[in-house]
Amino acid sequence: MTRLSVFIASSLDGYIATIDDKLDFLDEAVVEGEDYGYHSFIADVDALAMGRGTYDFIAGIDPLPFEDRQVYVFTSRPPQPRPGVEFVQWTPAEALAHWNERGLGHVYVDGGNLISSFLAAGLIDDMLLTTAPVLLGNGRPLFNPIESSSKWKLDDVQQFPSGMVNRRYSRTG
Repeated sequence: MTRLSVFIASSLDGYIATIDDKLDFLDEAVVEGEDYGYHSFIADVDALAMGRGTYDFIAGIDPLPFEDRQVYVFTSRPPQPRPGVEFVQWTPAEALAHWNERGLGHVYVDGGNLISSFLAAGLIDDMLLTTAPVLLGNGRPLFNPIESSSKWKLDDVQQFPSGMVNRRYSRTG
């Protein structure tokens, strides 16, 4: 069974980007030498799933920083084809079925809208949420409103001298 994980950062007031889709607040909060766990997390991932907005943010990076991992971009308006990137129009359930059929053990789900759709479907298994010590006042929310609730167990909290905090959760039930 494919495990679906989230690794995402937000401001103290719960925004993953400014209203104009900037992430500068994260760059300013990060301190050189602090390990927030991304490299060990990504080392265990077989593939990545992201929304079109997240892909557009990294599309200019060549090569993409995911080594040989397949990237699935959820979009109804696919851009030019790119090696290692598959543009899909799946529901979360269809995606999970596809990844199970392909024998993928661990998929990283990224992007606020996509994460929210997988949460609404009850398919995310665990989340690592990093909080940056900054208030933005407004912006793109960490999660969109969803119609169902779910329960999560706090597995670990790690704080850093910079004020960054990692909280690791696993879904219960």
